[in-house]
Amino acid sequence: MGVTVRPFRAVRPKPELADKVAALPYDVMNTEEAREMAAGNAFSFLRTDKAEIDLPPDTDPYAPEVYQKAAENLKKLTADAMLRDAQPNFYIYRLTGYGQEQTGLAACVSVDEYNRGLIKRHEFTRPDKEQDRINHVMATKAHTGPIFLAYRNDACAEPAEIMAAWVAKHAATYDFTADDGVRHQMWVVDDTSTQNALAGAFKKVPKLYIADGHHRNATAVKVARKLNENGGSPDAEHNFYLAVIFPDSELAILDYNRVVRDLNGLSLSEFLKALETDWGVEKSAAAVKPDRKHVTGMYVSGQWFKLTAKNPPASSDEIGSLDCSVLQDRLLSPVLGIADPRADKRIDFVGGIRGLSELEKRVNSGEMAVAFSLHPTTMAELFAVADADQIMPPKSTWFEPKLRSGLLVHEF
Repeated sequence: MGVTVRPFRAVRPKPELADKVAALPYDVMNTEEAREMAAGNAFSFLRTDKAEIDLPPDTDPYAPEVYQKAAENLKKLTADAMLRDAQPNFYIYRLTGYGQEQTGLAACVSVDEYNRGLIKRHEFTRPDKEQDRINHVMATKAHTGPIFLAYRNDACAEPAEIMAAWVAKHAATYDFTADDGVRHQMWVVDDTSTQNALAGAFKKVPKLYIADGHHRNATAVKVARKLNENGGSPDAEHNFYLAVIFPDSELAILDYNRVVRDLNGLSLSEFLKALETDWGVEKSAAAVKPDRKHVTGMYVSGQWFKLTAKNPPASSDEIGSLDCSVLQDRLLSPVLGIADPRADKRIDFVGGIRGLSELEKRVNSGEMAVAFSLHPTTMAELFAVADADQIMPPKSTWFEPKLRSGLLVHEF
């Protein structure tokens, strides 16, 4: 028996307003950036997901009035720009950008199946971030941002085949290109027989894996637990939560790079010498974008270097063999003194979408002393860590393109 996917009655934009409503996830920008993104757009979903932008600038983003405003803004948006489907549907969501195309099923998945280990995580979550979204979900009585899930396509090809057949025969309900050049298309699957076929196909998929959205996932689980305290039906809407589920064969993880503020009191020559214990160190005339595991690029004092790990760990070590772990264990901690990258303020993380030029910029400006470019984590590595019930190091994966919030809202 595999996983459950359930159709739902979405609240979603009127087709002519979809591009105005759709917004990047709430957690990829700060309040000021959100305010700028939503400027002049009364329909932006950021007014729901980051409602502090409609309150005075000195408002605490975690204040009770922010969540009240989120509920008010969602109610107004629903009245002005959204429609509510009359029957439960599945929705096919395709993103095209950054040289790839990925097509997933938007559906509700089961809190109970997450609790039973059929939906696997690979990251820790922070209690303060969880509480923020719990307050938001309880105020709006809705899941407003989808969790990005993946599954092994080689375990069952049927879901992708059924979605492809539907897309080939039907026009997209939404089709727009966002400011970042990513094309978003969505199809409403309102045919009962096709819905049944999709649900049956996913029953052959053994597990789902959280790719992005661990805090939203944890929030949905804890909200359901709270609402179930006084009993209630296991079939209730709050026991299911919004996700978009993609086959792994269509996904790519980008590099997630590191920059460090200083050389831990070492001179440049002392620093380079210290690396020789665990690394082969070669100067490079060009920026180093690693093309294989256990090779890392380094930019320091205007010079790129290629670092090759000596005696790399065995691939059977799910965590230790990750390139971000090798860098942490053999350089960041012993040489630069960064023992806890989650807490140390001397380190920052740069998503690969920004390119290697961003690493050079951060160092050349004097803000940072050294930058490291990493080989991306693979989907196979993510699955292996999750299957082993392990937790990846912080900032191990960066997925693009990003799902847009506001295209589908799941009310409960």
